[in-house]
Amino acid sequence: MRTRVFLTPAATMGIMQVALVQFAATTDSAANRAAIDAMLVELGPNDGLDLVILPEGSMHDFGTSEHNLSAIAEPLDGPFVQLLAAHAQRLGTTIVGGMFEATGALPTEIPPTKSLPFNTLVVLGPDGELRQRYRKIHLYDSFGYRESERLRPGDITPVVIDVAGRLVGLMTCYDLRFPELARILIEAGAEMLAIPSAWVQGDIKLDHWTTLLRARAIENTVPVIAVGQCGEHYVGHSLVIDARGSIVDEAGSDPVIRRVELDFAEVERVRAENPSLTNRRIRSAP
Repeated sequence: MRTRVFLTPAATMGIMQVALVQFAATTDSAANRAAIDAMLVELGPNDGLDLVILPEGSMHDFGTSEHNLSAIAEPLDGPFVQLLAAHAQRLGTTIVGGMFEATGALPTEIPPTKSLPFNTLVVLGPDGELRQRYRKIHLYDSFGYRESERLRPGDITPVVIDVAGRLVGLMTCYDLRFPELARILIEAGAEMLAIPSAWVQGDIKLDHWTTLLRARAIENTVPVIAVGQCGEHYVGHSLVIDARGSIVDEAGSDPVIRRVELDFAEVERVRAENPSLTNRRIRSAP
């Protein structure tokens, strides 16, 4: 399904074609790769896609709290990244997807501790090369869950990537609850936010998901694209939100690919109408 998002008939430039790939990962990495491969082959080079986004944890589900993520973590040249690289090159597009990145103990840890992996977004360019990685900054130690017991937080290094000449800021799931990260990405030049997630189900959690995503769009006057895992444990409901904060496309709770066209000329019109970024008197960076 393709949705035209705040696209005006006169717009001929500044268009980005994006595909959102919502699915449910399992604790079988090989099965997940097969599922991702089956979905991505539905996309073709003639689709003209600039960006394809998969959820957090696409490589392998979090599983139960006892599930050893260190044992299944992969390097950045492992089979998951190789699969995304092959599709990125085939499609001539940028692909963003979530994985658990293998790493050793930090040399400053004496005695060395167990090697906790990172919760990482990888960015594969149209040539199939690894262009960037974003290691999740805020680990999900909330609602009775402790992600920090199984994963290592990334350095406080916000990541903005170039996609078809437009700058896209990356966040992962729980990062959404920290508006300062989104604002830092905007100050670094991001013109939209991409937020792969595995947003856990629970009381009012879907309401939080929708409300926080709309807030990040409204306060930063940028489009927000959030791609979530679905299935038994996660809310699904991948969303495309425009720079005014309106929901313009929303998936349900089943695996699906949604395609959208973003018009950045409209973003400029929104910012001219609502220049809140310009009107700021308190800034998070000099």
